[in-house]
Amino acid sequence: MTEETATLLVVDDNEMNRDMLSRRLERKGYKVLLAEDGQQALDMVAAQPFDLILLDIMMPGIDGLEVLRRLREKYTPADLPVIMVTAKDSSEDVVAALKFGANDYVTKPIDFPVVMARTHTQLLLKRAQVELQKKVQEVEVRNTFIRKVFGRYLTDDVVNSLLESPAGLEFGGEKRKVTILMSDLRGFSALSERLGPEKVVAFLNNYLGAMADVITEHQGTIDEFIGDAVLAIFGAPVKREDDAQRAVACALAMQKAMDKVNAWNATQGLGPVEMGVGINTGEVVVGNIGSDRRAKYGVVGSAVNLAGRVESYTVGGQVLITDATASEMRELLKTRRQFQMEAKGMRDPITIHDVTGLGGRFNVHLDEEEDVLHALAEQLAVQCHKLDGKHGSGEQFPATLLRLGKKSAELQGPVPLAVQTNLKLRLTGHPALLEEDLYVKVMDVRTDGGAMVVQFTSVPPGIRSALDGLARAR
Repeated sequence: MTEETATLLVVDDNEMNRDMLSRRLERKGYKVLLAEDGQQALDMVAAQPFDLILLDIMMPGIDGLEVLRRLREKYTPADLPVIMVTAKDSSEDVVAALKFGANDYVTKPIDFPVVMARTHTQLLLKRAQVELQKKVQEVEVRNTFIRKVFGRYLTDDVVNSLLESPAGLEFGGEKRKVTILMSDLRGFSALSERLGPEKVVAFLNNYLGAMADVITEHQGTIDEFIGDAVLAIFGAPVKREDDAQRAVACALAMQKAMDKVNAWNATQGLGPVEMGVGINTGEVVVGNIGSDRRAKYGVVGSAVNLAGRVESYTVGGQVLITDATASEMRELLKTRRQFQMEAKGMRDPITIHDVTGLGGRFNVHLDEEEDVLHALAEQLAVQCHKLDGKHGSGEQFPATLLRLGKKSAELQGPVPLAVQTNLKLRLTGHPALLEEDLYVKVMDVRTDGGAMVVQFTSVPPGIRSALDGLARAR
């Protein structure tokens, strides 16, 4: 609407007043329609839009105040400006009209320059309101688009921070205490080598989608997906008192969500997978990192590196947390055991807690199914290769597979190894399996004779089938 194309309605029971006022308004370029009483005015407003109404108060039947009251039930003063026309000494009518939502008023006898000025002002205000609403809608469309696009990569908290803060996209950071969650699948590399690209992407989308839902539900910020690994932050950009507790609850919920992931895998002809989760709490630098062309909201610091180190110690289905995180749990934490871990850059060993549940309002617990080890009918020769991280350390030695369970086994070697040692096994005593390797982690060392309990971390389908056959033959 421009002022020159505005459509006005003049409502007055006096024909002379209507004609005089309409002629003056038409000379200014306005389109003017006339109504001789309140009911006709209401009918005309219902039939077509108007930009402004000049409304006489004193009319037979439905007076101007009642017309105004009914109009304001549907239209705000910004949507439909109304200027009331009243007798010069009717101050009570003016007060009532303003209470009902009149935008302005003029008195009789009509001073036409005053009417023109006030009409002009109200139409300018309405045009400004229309422009403002248009801009608001444009901003909302833009924000909706940003949320839709970037919401696939960032949490709502991060997106809102970018949208609402004038400095949202500026580089820089701040030191802040946060809780870092890192997760990784066991055996994904071997699985991806057996699948085509489409199936790998479908598998990852299903898995990461399930994990993202859980993290978002627990108000975590997904910092990064690295293949099958997930890095999430609790405490940035929004800090909450229960960040560490929510992170642990989230990790347990992620483990329970793996049942849904594996159910989907089964429908696609894929085997089950397992995930390990490591958590640490500490001070980091958090903020927008990168360049003008490419940036991300992320965290930097030794606390992040330690979380990754803790995650590397996990086996499938396990949640390990540092002492710094456990100290935030109070009596809510339920653990299976504790152990000491040597960490690069740390003078003293780090205490790690093997978490099985979190009480209180979270009330989330892992299903603790005991893996019973059964003696094999014939012991099986095994060649062991000690690993340092994901790489071999060069140490190799023979061992014997004594007992076997669904997820773990018992080995007898020449020397006992430290708990959490990673091994690559070649089943030399089973000719059909000489071409495939089995990856395990030492979970316990027997004091009587040095036998080791190891848990499988990656089991190729062929070896899985063979192990099941050995278990049935015991």
